[in-house]
Parts: sequence; structure tokens; C-alpha cells
Amino acid sequence: MNVPRLEKSKKILFANAVVLDPEKLTQKKADVLVENGKLVDIGKIDSAGFSGKVFDVAGKVLCPGMIDMHVHLRQPGREDEETVESGAEAAMAGGFTAVCPMPNTDPTADTAEVIDFLKKKSENLLVDVLPIAAVTKGRAGESLTEMGALVEAGAVAFSDDGDPIATAELVRRAMEYATMFDVPIIEHCEDKSLSKNGGMNESAVSTRLGLAGIPGISEDVCVARDIQVARLTGAKLHIAHISTAESVDLVRQAKKQGVNVTCEVMPHHFTLIDEAISSYDSNFKMNPPLRTQRDVDAMIEGLQDGTIDVIATDHAPHSIEEKQVEFDLAPFGIVGLETALGLVIEFLVKKKILTLPQAIAKMTKEPADVLNIKRGVFRKNEPACFSIFDPEVQWKVDKEQFKSKSKNTPFDGWNLTGKCFALYNKGLLWKNES
Repeated sequence: MNVPRLEKSKKILFANAVVLDPEKLTQKKADVLVENGKLVDIGKIDSAGFSGKVFDVAGKVLCPGMIDMHVHLRQPGREDEETVESGAEAAMAGGFTAVCPMPNTDPTADTAEVIDFLKKKSENLLVDVLPIAAVTKGRAGESLTEMGALVEAGAVAFSDDGDPIATAELVRRAMEYATMFDVPIIEHCEDKSLSKNGGMNESAVSTRLGLAGIPGISEDVCVARDIQVARLTGAKLHIAHISTAESVDLVRQAKKQGVNVTCEVMPHHFTLIDEAISSYDSNFKMNPPLRTQRDVDAMIEGLQDGTIDVIATDHAPHSIEEKQVEFDLAPFGIVGLETALGLVIEFLVKKKILTLPQAIAKMTKEPADVLNIKRGVFRKNEPACFSIFDPEVQWKVDKEQFKSKSKNTPFDGWNLTGKCFALYNKGLLWKNES
């Protein structure tokens, strides 16, 4: 694996940037000055006599570092599919300066030791790794983890992702504990008594293809359950990878009623529908599954009206051997870090569904707010963290060029717009030369 070349400068001037502020939802041409890794100023800055490094980013957008709050890095346990290092490289190529790995590793991220291991693995990387710990020990749905010790070790949220929290009673206890630390419970909403062994959305398409279906109601009833528990406890509930029109409306109504609930959507759930599975290509197999055009339309509406707070990826690497089997036998999941920005600009910004500042806010400020972490906006005299991207460049997805160890994407060969140009974090500058 090629090690990314990182530069370190005490003083650096990002000249001629298009500065995108996700807090004010504005963008304007300005220079950005950083000294000793901290943001000093944004505005018109004279470079004459400047003693540091001048990095001309004319025509490029500079925003607070992008955050993917839902990834799978597979370490520990499946280092053949991904590692913290390779996942960080994929994140950099995609324009992300922080990622939040889910706890379904082997061993499970359910102890302070595993959280500490992940933090240590990322110490020398440009990308910050902010682990999400398991709600229940071994994600077995029986007893809660030591949540206080996990937060102290560096966990930013709790989830049994890959599975829902097993019972409403456990959801309640987890939420009550989580309120003590002001961290969210992130729920994979799926009633497995309804989804059973399904592999795609239950619809006329699944019937035609002869594939077992996962009904949308399996998500909806779990969303409804968790919203009611959040209403009772006052806890922060975040719905992971929302995919059905009914679930979006449940969140919308709960927000209006003052429930502390947020949600995220993945690019594949606002760009693809279940008809794509007609080829039986397992790179279109994911959980929750691709739904109908009605559901995609609901994702778009939810993004526009603010019901959907965050765009994340659910980056889920799998080996070629695992994916190149019969559809029913293949694992769920696709890689997403390296295509997310291009899909967002191509399908949301160019189609005028969201403005560029609105879209980027859902990948910067909003995930930071959900996780209650000090990131996602510009703060003078605080550590500087930037994503710099070209919003106009057009490129073709080539999975063989991915930095991720895994290549399981449904977007291979797609033409997208917008690509990472450079990143700055931890006092380190990286230029994307690919």
C-alpha cells in the first residue's frame, strides 16, 4: 500500500478558496490562514511577505472537514477486507477527514480496550477515527456494555449496527444511560421477525426475480418503537440508513412533536431502486435494501425539508470471493467512501434538490451536531480541519483505482461530478494526486 504523502507547515495560507460555511449556508471567495495547526483568519489576506506556505486553491471549495458517521473498517477481525489504515486512505480519497466505525468487528467494539486499539491505530493518520461502541455485549442483545468506560475511552455513540437493539426494554435502559453522557443511540431499525432471510426489498420485483423480500414495515415498526422510547427517556436517537417513505414520515412527525430524533440517508438510497437487482448482481445487495421510486422520492423530500439530517455512506467492504456468489448467499453491503461526494453533487446539487452549502452541511455540521463533537464548522483559534474539493470536475468511477481494499460497488463505470482536491487536519496537508 502506498503511504499518502503528508506535508507539515507551521504557517499555511490557502489562497483564493471558495469558502463554504455550512453554519451560515454561504460560499464566498476568501483566503484562509492557519498557524500552528489552528485557524487564524478567513478573508482577504495579503500574501506579500508571507513567510509560510502558500497553497493556491483557486476555483476549489474549502469547507470544514467532512465526517462520515457510519462506516465499517473491519478491524479487528477482517483485515483482508479493510483496515483502519486502508479505510482512512479511502476516506481521504473521498474527501473525509473523520470517520466513525461501527462496532460489528471481531472482537466486537464493546470494551475500552477495543476502542483504545482503534484510537491508537489512527494516531498517526490524517483522518480522525471516532469509534462507535456496541450497545450490548457482543451485540448479542442480552446485557448492556459498560457505557461510561467506553465513552471515557473515546466512543462517540452507541449502536448494535448490523442488528437492532433486541428489545424495547434494552433500548430504554441504553437510552437512559446514554443521556448521562449526552451521546446518541444509533439504531439499525429492522424487525427480524418480519425481514427473516430476505435479501432485497419485498415488492413485485422480488416476486418476479424469485428472491425473498424484506418488507418496508420491518424498518417502520422498529423506527416507531424507538421513537416512542426516545419520547419517554428524552434521549438522543439517531436512525441509521433510513430507507422507507413511512420511516421518513415517522421521523418528521416525531421532530414536530419535540422528540430528540435525527436520521441519516446513504447515497445508494437516493440514487438506486430495487429494479437494479434484476441483474442479480450482489453489488446491489445491501441492508436496508434498495427500495422503490416512491421511497427514493421520500428520501429527496426528507433531505429538502430537513427531516433527514445527515448523509453518510455505510461503507461496508467485502472480499470479491464473498460477493461473487449467488445473490441469496452474498453478504449485504457496498463500499461508499470514495463515491459519496460525487453522488451527492451529481444527484442532489446538479439536480437542484439541495444547494451545495445545504448538501455539504449534511456531511459536516450536521453529523458533528448529532454526535455532539467539536467539528463541522469554522472556529477561529481552534484546530483547523478542512476538506477541499473541485465541485466541477467530472470523472468516471473505476473500482480498480479505489484505495479501499474492497471493490464491492454498484457505481463502477458511472460518470460523477466533484472530487476531493486536498485535505488539512492535525496540522497535516494532503494533496490528492490520483
